[in-house]
Amino acid sequence: MLNTKLIGNKIAEARKKTNISQAQLAQRLFISSQAVGKWERGESMPDIITFNRMAEILAVDLNYFSENIQSTVTEMSTTELVVKQSTELQTKKLKWDMSRGNWVDADFSGLKNLHEKFSSSNMKNCKFIGSDLSQLLLKSNNVDSCNFSDSDISNSHIQSSNLANNIFKNCSLKETEFLGSYIYGCDFTDADFTGVVIKTGGFEKNTIANAVWNRSSFIGMAIADIVFNGTLEDCYFENCAFKKLTFQNSTLINTFFKNKNLKGIQFIDCKSDRMTYEFLKNGKANLSGITLLTD
Repeated sequence: MLNTKLIGNKIAEARKKTNISQAQLAQRLFISSQAVGKWERGESMPDIITFNRMAEILAVDLNYFSENIQSTVTEMSTTELVVKQSTELQTKKLKWDMSRGNWVDADFSGLKNLHEKFSSSNMKNCKFIGSDLSQLLLKSNNVDSCNFSDSDISNSHIQSSNLANNIFKNCSLKETEFLGSYIYGCDFTDADFTGVVIKTGGFEKNTIANAVWNRSSFIGMAIADIVFNGTLEDCYFENCAFKKLTFQNSTLINTFFKNKNLKGIQFIDCKSDRMTYEFLKNGKANLSGITLLTD
């Protein structure tokens, strides 16, 4: 059988050389610190996926652990062990869950398959750079000063959450729904909002330079201190409250404003098609900064 004590000593030795505590290692592996303690005492052993992740965190090669595994297996090679454990994992659901947690200064960059494992959490100064967060469900979250740059957050549902001062540069938000959420002071430079729905909440003081707006909808939103640029096509603003909303060097195509009062909108060097122009005119918007597109 496997000499779990020798493997536990290897884990403890690498952890101490890296100068991180059992609690810190556990946090980065999404497990309890008690589990790490059991590994190091030889009472249990990580699965092969956790070994891979731990090797990255502790800056060692996977062979660092497999040397001891190989020397203590009587009838099973390291390769056979990996295959066996990988097969077992296919029928066993991973149980790590970040919900209802308080996370500060954590680095989750490159994370995948969060889905519903992030709800009701408080996050501050955390990193999710280059992560696959598609189909994410956020509900009742407070996310402050976190970095999601270059991440895929498409087809997600973000409900009743507070998103403040976060970085979403070059993120895909395709087909994502924000419902009842307050989004403040975030940087969405180069983000893709294709098909996004932002409904009943606040969208204030966000940077959206060079963002992609196609089939994007704002419904029942308070929109303030925002500057749109570039092309907006097939977009929709309904029953929104506008304050210091500016469209600058923008082209508006099939973009509809179903609001009684559009006086809180300023247009600077913009162009629009005839249909969009008439919607704005009907809402008594100041059209002095708009010229009509020619066929």
